[in-house]
Order: sequence, then C-alpha cells, then structure tokens
Amino acid sequence: MQPNPDSRQQEVVRLLKQVIEPTLKNDIVSLGMVRNLRIVNDYVYLRLYIGCHQHQLQAEIQSVLSSLSWCKKTYIQLCTIAGVKTTLAVSSGKGGVGKSTTTVNLAAALRLQGAKVGLLDADVYGPNVPQMLGLGQADIQVIQTPTGEKFLPLEVQGIKLMSVGLLAETNRPLAWRGPVLHKIITQFLQDVEWGELDYLLIDLPPGTGDAQITIIQESPICGVILVTTPQQVAIADVRRNIYMFRQVGVPVLGIIENMSYLICGECGSRTPIFGSGGGEQLAGELQAPLLGQIPIDPRISSGGDTGSPITVSDSTSVAGKVFLQIASAIGATFT
Repeated sequence: MQPNPDSRQQEVVRLLKQVIEPTLKNDIVSLGMVRNLRIVNDYVYLRLYIGCHQHQLQAEIQSVLSSLSWCKKTYIQLCTIAGVKTTLAVSSGKGGVGKSTTTVNLAAALRLQGAKVGLLDADVYGPNVPQMLGLGQADIQVIQTPTGEKFLPLEVQGIKLMSVGLLAETNRPLAWRGPVLHKIITQFLQDVEWGELDYLLIDLPPGTGDAQITIIQESPICGVILVTTPQQVAIADVRRNIYMFRQVGVPVLGIIENMSYLICGECGSRTPIFGSGGGEQLAGELQAPLLGQIPIDPRISSGGDTGSPITVSDSTSVAGKVFLQIASAIGATFT
C-alpha cells in the first residue's frame, strides 16, 4: 500500500512547527521561513529563508525531522543574503501613498538609532529612492569576491543603497518585460555585496504583479510593513496586497498610515484631510500593530525632492519623531 503523501506532508509541517525562531518567538512555518516544501518518495525537500544569524535553525529542523520513520534524508536549501540579519519589505496596495518616502525615512531613522542599514530600491517602475537620498547618476561598481562577481552598493547618508534606477538612462522609462525583469530582480537579490547589515529594507513596487511576487518568493523577507493612507479606496487595495503575502506565508509586521492629518501652523490642531480611521481599521482586521501615523508636512515632500529626508533634517519635527518611534518599534521586535 502506497503512503498517503498528504498525511506525510501534514506530519512534516506539524514537526516543523515545533521549531521556534527565538527572537520573534513564533514557529518557522507561521513566519514564512519554510517554503517549497516537497515530499518525493521517502525524501523531504524544503527551502529555508533566514537571516545570517539564524543558521542554527537548519540543525534544529534536521533534528525534529529525524523522528520520521519513513524519511531517508532531509534536503534543506538555505536562502539567505550574506551578512544581512533582517530583511524587511515595505509595500503598498497602490501608488501615490508615499511608500518610497516612508521607506527612505524609516531607513534614516534606523540608522540614527545606531543600526547598519541597507536599502534595495526594487520599485522597477518608479525607482525614486536615489533622488530622495540626494544621489544623482552614479556608476555601479562590480567587484570580485570569493563567491564571484558582485555589485557594490553605493553609500549615501550612512545608508547602503542599490537601485534599479541606477541602471536606467535619465528620463527614459524602465520598459522591461517579464524574463528580463525577473533576471534583474534576482541579480539584485543575490549578487549585491552588502557587507554586515542589521536591516535590509526592500522598497517593493506597488500592487501585486510579477515583480512583487518574484521579490517575495526569492528573498528571505521575514516580514512586511504596509503603507496606506486613511481613505477607504487605499485600504481596499492594501487588502489585495495582504492576500499576496499570505499566499507565500510572509507575516505583516505592522501598518504605517501616511498623510494621516494636517497640523495647523497657527493653533496646532489636527485636520484629517483624507478622512480618518483607515489605518486603525486595517490594523484591527490584520491583528497587526498600527506602527505610526505620519502627518501631512510639506517638508516631507520637499525633503524627498532635495535628497534631505525629514528624519535627518528635522528629527524633532512631528513627522521625524513618528519615524523614530516606528524604528524603535522595529528594533524592539528584532532584538
């Protein structure tokens, strides 16, 4: 009688859920660290997506699966980015909600709090991060390493940066089709010499297309931060985004509500220009924290245009304080 592959799959998953990631205090299956699990005859194959400090999880998996009487061997493919501890994605359901601006300011806030930070601008349709950090056209260096040729990220304002925008000609559209796009994204995930980083932030393209799915599937993202605005139409788009992450098993770490309110320069009162409650509603649905509510402040926009993020230029502003508060929350989660 042939063994039931479904029952074997369930048995393996049950055992894998016994392996707990010590920092996040959750099992590796719920955290989306185990992907592409396959059982072929009497062999178990899986991919393990981890940070550079989590290699002990491989031995723990081998140990728990050794109790399987029918399993001859477990093959584990490690998927990690050399030197990078924690990889976080920043995503939005639609364009125009300030996702890239938020990512840049969050990277700056983490750096101000002493972390080593890298930023991968993977928004292949609108790569604006270099400009937001004050970087003009720059050549990407390729260096020789023990594991082959690698891109060398640029360092700007203490943040290591790699962007698809650095490959594009000025004022020319990035009109890449599927196979080329997939190859470029995969290269940027695997072939960048980041050095030692506490955090690598990946600025995803908005929406749920091929580029986003490729990045999520191919990188050791341990969580995603969703950026939205208060109005219901933005919330509806974020819900579609959430479905994509849940399909892969990547957890949502929290919500950032951008353009939450306008502060009156005379009296300090707060006016919700785009409505209110959207971020709180989404956080309640997801049972994920609302990490912060960013005010409407002209200096946030002008800082992006001039390459001077408000978190750096005025860390004591309301917006600057909110970004630092969000960075502290992230730091508390991963330490």
